[in-house]
Amino acid sequence: MLKTLLIIFISLFLSQNSYAKSITIGLAGIRAPWVIPESQSGIIIDLFSEAMEPLGYKVKKVFFPYTRRIKSYKAQQVDVISDINPFNIINSNLSGYFSGIIYAYENHIYALKKRNYNFIKVSELRNHSLLSWQGAKKALGHEYELMASNNPLYSESHNQKLQVKMLFMERFDAIQIDKQIFEYYRAIVAKEKEIDTSPKIDSFPLFGKNPNGFMFHSLKVRDDFVKQITIMKADGRYDKIFNKYKTTSH
Repeated sequence: MLKTLLIIFISLFLSQNSYAKSITIGLAGIRAPWVIPESQSGIIIDLFSEAMEPLGYKVKKVFFPYTRRIKSYKAQQVDVISDINPFNIINSNLSGYFSGIIYAYENHIYALKKRNYNFIKVSELRNHSLLSWQGAKKALGHEYELMASNNPLYSESHNQKLQVKMLFMERFDAIQIDKQIFEYYRAIVAKEKEIDTSPKIDSFPLFGKNPNGFMFHSLKVRDDFVKQITIMKADGRYDKIFNKYKTTSH
């Protein structure tokens, strides 16, 4: 009888410990190479998993449309969400524990070098054919929206691989795209060998960085994550995750 009770106690302890170590992260959208649902990978996923799994956490990934991730966090459906910054913490009235800035999106204008453009202001794009990502007109501020609204040569696409193709096929004067996403799809298109991606390009960082991190319900889990990220930056694993998506398609 005592032996049976002991076995039950150990089983319950292990079960509770396993449950305590599980963590569900709510991820925003499909934006390779940042988030790639079909392969359960991407920069954001790899950063989080590389930090938490060595500590014994079992990471479960849940994918939401961009705004739904915040609703899921507030409803306690997930333990942590990505793509959080001080602005949306205040704007969405989020409570919890912020990781601080862990990564940043960088939207650039890209053009073939041979065109000899020298864009300094967003307004200078109004007379050029420009292909951007879907929703950019509303997301990048008043100056960008004004330019796009007054530019008959402006278009948006949900297909960011297509953006890169159109640039090298010279169908548009320029494209507007995140730096990591551009490098990721340029490597894929080059590998397919249907389009020449070797021409030199110019990039114009007219929009600055959009820094983000993670929001946690648990202080302990947040602290575990931040400590691990610090270690990863020191030992090179942090940079390695970013670099691998510049040269390969995962």
